[in-house]
Amino acid sequence: MVIFLIILASIVSTVLGGLFALRFKDKLHLILGFSAGAVLGVALFDLLPESIELTSSVYDLRTLMLLVAIGFSIYMLIDMAFSIHKHSDSECHNLSHRGKISAAAFVIHSMLDGFSIGLAFKVSPAVGWLITTAVLIHKFSDGLNTVGVIINSNGRQKEALRWLAANSIAPAVGVGISSLLVISESTLGLILAVFVGLFLYISTSELIPESHHSHPTIWTGLSIIIGLSVIFITAQLTL
Repeated sequence: MVIFLIILASIVSTVLGGLFALRFKDKLHLILGFSAGAVLGVALFDLLPESIELTSSVYDLRTLMLLVAIGFSIYMLIDMAFSIHKHSDSECHNLSHRGKISAAAFVIHSMLDGFSIGLAFKVSPAVGWLITTAVLIHKFSDGLNTVGVIINSNGRQKEALRWLAANSIAPAVGVGISSLLVISESTLGLILAVFVGLFLYISTSELIPESHHSHPTIWTGLSIIIGLSVIFITAQLTL
């Protein structure tokens, strides 16, 4: 029953974030700026510390940084494969593929969120609630980010809603998988390190440049800082 309520809360938080992005898409540059800061914040203040904590007794920091670099490089190569013939945003048919890849990364990350919740409750209720709190706080930005990358890649509203739906139910899938599989905390930490690299690339090489593409204003820069700050503050509150 408790897990069901957690999944429901995660769905609600994710959907609200996505609907917010759709409602204010005329301010997309600000939304993308906030998303860029939020994604960067999730990578630096959420995933990376969690990865270090889970692997500290088995792997050293250099191993994690190598996996971060690998994650960054993997996404970069995939992105280059889809955008190698790019001439302009209006002419490039591959732009939508980039958006889908980004959205898929968020969906997989959300599934890992659910997976983490399931594993955490196997350790103890206290650890489970700590991880759950952290997940629920940033699910709003996950929904916003998922819709943001689809809209930014010239995707339609229906497509954005489909990806939002996938993102919202992904934690439930993760929880289900965690009940079937046995995986060590250190292995989960290594997986999170790879996602740090993925999210660093999405933020610095995709969302930030696109947020400044048509609106290089101080407000866009401030929205990036706000997104980064929000995740930092929420991460501190859940320590």
